[in-house]
Amino acid sequence: MATSPHPARSPRKVDYGFLLYFMLHAFDFIATTLLMTWGIFVLFFLAIGGLSLDGMMHQLANLSTRYVAADAARIDQFKLVVGGVHMAVALALIFFRRHAILPRDPARPEHGA
Repeated sequence: MATSPHPARSPRKVDYGFLLYFMLHAFDFIATTLLMTWGIFVLFFLAIGGLSLDGMMHQLANLSTRYVAADAARIDQFKLVVGGVHMAVALALIFFRRHAILPRDPARPEHGA
């Protein structure tokens, strides 16, 4: 009589609770990073506006009038620059927040506790 060397395994059940927890944590990480990048853009315009709301609005008005007056090639170039800067800032934030990508295991004790 031949016996198999590996016993038959029962199929693993998917832990939907953990899957939802992980997806919620990933969505939180992505949304927080996106909000931080937008905040960095606001800080940039605030800084070039002399750290005043009036100066920032003046700079944004200047940018918007030049954007509307530009031709299609110039607008495409501007979109590429903004997209590249947004991606670089997001990647820098992800690098500095890399410890928060994976959720913490609640069963594992924290350091210093």
